[in-house]
Amino acid sequence: MKTKFGIVGCGFLGGIVADAYRKGLLPDYELVGVTSRTRAKAEAVAEKTGCAVCDDVDALLALQPEYIVETASVEAVRAMAIPVLKQSVNLVVISIGAFADPAFYEQVKQTAQESGAKVHLANGAIGGFDVLQTVTLMAQAQSLPETAGIETHTGAKGFRNTPVWADHLLTDTEKTTVFTGSAKEAIATFPRRVNVAVATSLATTGPEITGVTMHSVPGWVGDDHCITAEIEGVKAVVDICSSTSAIAGWSVVALLRNLASPICFY
Repeated sequence: MKTKFGIVGCGFLGGIVADAYRKGLLPDYELVGVTSRTRAKAEAVAEKTGCAVCDDVDALLALQPEYIVETASVEAVRAMAIPVLKQSVNLVVISIGAFADPAFYEQVKQTAQESGAKVHLANGAIGGFDVLQTVTLMAQAQSLPETAGIETHTGAKGFRNTPVWADHLLTDTEKTTVFTGSAKEAIATFPRRVNVAVATSLATTGPEITGVTMHSVPGWVGDDHCITAEIEGVKAVVDICSSTSAIAGWSVVALLRNLASPICFY
């Protein structure tokens, strides 16, 4: 019997998951329904995949999926996480920035524990959560100090409409460091660009300790995220460079395939 799932968010990332399903890359799953802020996008995805169009998350839950896949936004996660988990439905989240709020994170964690459901955080634009968590576990077990952080290089245009924006970033001939601080400070400064910072901090030393450095690079296309976790005797480095945000959508597909496989990679 196939595992039923639904998609919340039918934009670029949701379309990747739906196309992977349509092409047979999720053979253990049945897509039962989709919903999106823009109904036309949901209808387009439903037409391609043969699933139902739902007006909202409640309508999607009525189809009794075992998993809800979020490819929408931080706001969507905040609105639906608790109701979904209370129905004992598992949640796959791409907008990890929703967990920048410690109170919300704890509420989601408690609700999942009470209902028996799971919240799966997709790698998104980064990865290596397994080795990062391993280093952190070693630090805790041996009472060792740990340093962890993420260094990001991206094009100047990526910093528009943020507090660090300056017109000279478009004409600079060398990279400019636009932010240095903790993940907690990065969350406050870039409320809509924090998925990678939040993910890194949750996997390692926490928002108040995990360091974040951001660089604006002339002509840069895409993002380069270099994550480091280090204790005495062990240093883990994960470097993800991508010219497209498609990797985030494919990380959801990989996660779903892993959940259905008898042999799992973590």
